[in-house]
Amino acid sequence: MQATLTFLGSGTSMGVPTLGCPCAVCADARLPGSPNRRTRPSLRLVYNDRTVLIDTGPDFHAQAIREGLTRVDAVLYTHGHADHILGFDDLRPLTFGRPGNLPLYADDPTADIIERVFEYTFRKVDRYPTSARVDLHRISQAPGTHVPLFGADFVRVPVTHGRNMISGYRFGTAAYLTDMSDISPASAELLQGLDILILDALRRDPHPSHSHLAKSLDFVAHLKPQRAFFTHICHDLDHDAVNAELPANVRLAHDGLQLTFDIAPELPS
Repeated sequence: MQATLTFLGSGTSMGVPTLGCPCAVCADARLPGSPNRRTRPSLRLVYNDRTVLIDTGPDFHAQAIREGLTRVDAVLYTHGHADHILGFDDLRPLTFGRPGNLPLYADDPTADIIERVFEYTFRKVDRYPTSARVDLHRISQAPGTHVPLFGADFVRVPVTHGRNMISGYRFGTAAYLTDMSDISPASAELLQGLDILILDALRRDPHPSHSHLAKSLDFVAHLKPQRAFFTHICHDLDHDAVNAELPANVRLAHDGLQLTFDIAPELPS
């Protein structure tokens, strides 16, 4: 089953242009249509007449308008940092008038943060009347946990994010590993035979909680996907200049980039 993947955002937590920064990449990012314009990271998947999101960052409202997004059928969350959850409240109008509540999926630490930050949505008494109509499903933190959605299987791939363990996801022949600094051997086993690998590549210099350009290239060389795209990119990396030095099957993602892949491949008999 074919799916279309759209990068709603490809930037780091501060976005590009970064406020107050006079650098050349931020200056270029202020120009209309610049691929250096990077909103906070999020992904949209469309398949089987359904729309699934991974994360809803603080730019989700603008991203949804840009992409003409009018429907969401499920949301998976990677972790509870602000740049991945603060667009949650913009789901509200997309949950009105639908049959049943919108299903959300998150591990326990992430679900705890969502319930605390958006307490008015989840309270049992005196609930805010126009809160988002959602059901928050807590998923196991074990590697390989499966979340079946609309004919596709989303597999949790734990990755290290500094001092935390967060959720990456594999879905069919693609995988999304934002905000990662390392991948364990057990998780690497879940990432074999990929068409598309999307992973964090914050900047050129090492960072305590994010992979950097050379390290991400090492992951690509080890995991051997057919195609790789880097996301969660800060203003240290100029889109065109860096793409010119990357291998042919590796590219920096950009906001609005669309890819097609097989989200529910047939299993060998």
